[in-house]
Amino acid sequence: MHAANDLRSTLEKHAPLLLALLLVLLSARMLKKTFWSLFGIYMALHYSGIHPFG
Repeated sequence: MHAANDLRSTLEKHAPLLLALLLVLLSARMLKKTFWSLFGIYMALHYSGIHPFG
């Protein structure tokens, strides 16, 4: 039973760090997808003759 308490203590100690790491990874993935989507839209407009930024 002592090992179960040690495991719970370890999980409680590291849970905020793991949650923060998961949040960082998910937000980085979202930013990457957003960037490539916007880049694709820009290039589609650019090659179709519409130049959004000049």
